[in-house]
Amino acid sequence: MIFIRNNPDFTISEPTVLTLGKFDGLHMGHKKILEHVAKKQTEGLKSVIFTFDAPPSASLTDSPVYQLTTLPEKELCFSNVGIDYFYESPFTDEIRLMSPRSFVKMCVDRFHVKCFVVGTDCKFGHKRAGDYNMLYEMAPGLGFEVVVVEKKQYEGRDISSTFIREEINKGNIEKANMLLGYPFFIMGKIKHGQSLGHTLGFPTLNIYPQEDKLLPPFGVYASRTVIGDRIIDGVTNIGVRPTVGGESVSVETNLFDFDEDVYGKEVRVRLYSYIRPERKFASLDELKSAIEDDKAEAVHRLRETLINLI
Repeated sequence: MIFIRNNPDFTISEPTVLTLGKFDGLHMGHKKILEHVAKKQTEGLKSVIFTFDAPPSASLTDSPVYQLTTLPEKELCFSNVGIDYFYESPFTDEIRLMSPRSFVKMCVDRFHVKCFVVGTDCKFGHKRAGDYNMLYEMAPGLGFEVVVVEKKQYEGRDISSTFIREEINKGNIEKANMLLGYPFFIMGKIKHGQSLGHTLGFPTLNIYPQEDKLLPPFGVYASRTVIGDRIIDGVTNIGVRPTVGGESVSVETNLFDFDEDVYGKEVRVRLYSYIRPERKFASLDELKSAIEDDKAEAVHRLRETLINLI
């Protein structure tokens, strides 16, 4: 797959099948759409995902817009799904104010589109005024095909990034993972912490997530960490570590039966189950006792959990 960022003039000369969307995470709804994209690839079309380098909603609010996947995480998720081009368009004023019909014509001209594959909720153009009906109207004149994919549902609701974010915000990690089709993860480089874990007998790895990364409620989670080609069970605390006077938000993981020096390496911490909220303990001995309990609970919860690929 070729990832294209920060290139508003990028074009493709080969005939393509193109799908539009936010593509925050790679959830089960996205996978259903990509199955239809793959069918068109067998007809000789190159495949393109068209998305934006920032959520369009970010331009409409001063509040942070948190994402299921940061840009590096998104690149990892989509690197092995068989797509030829992943294009992140700069969300410029020109794009933001472009009429829906002009947007479609731009896509056809720049990416040689012969087929659009979209979900029933697809919206595009200024004020999100374009939809799949407009694509059908424009198809004959511009010479492209339209494939509209019904949304994949769970419990009567469309599977979407919004749905998954809601579940993560509630701490419903198991449900979020099922909707994603893989464990929700946080990626980052291991940095030095306070080394308190070694003192307590529970050495930890610390990563500090990007500011736009969506995090679940502060607390303790059963987790698995991917380091290179190894996957290691553990227990992860997300929060500010109030017992030891922490301030910045960190993802601190105690890996079971692991005490190697891996500082500076990039890892993925996969979350599987919420164990308890973050607490401030009266003493380090009380904290140590709680960590022992958390570890035992995490071992129990991970015992029947499948290892996923991402």
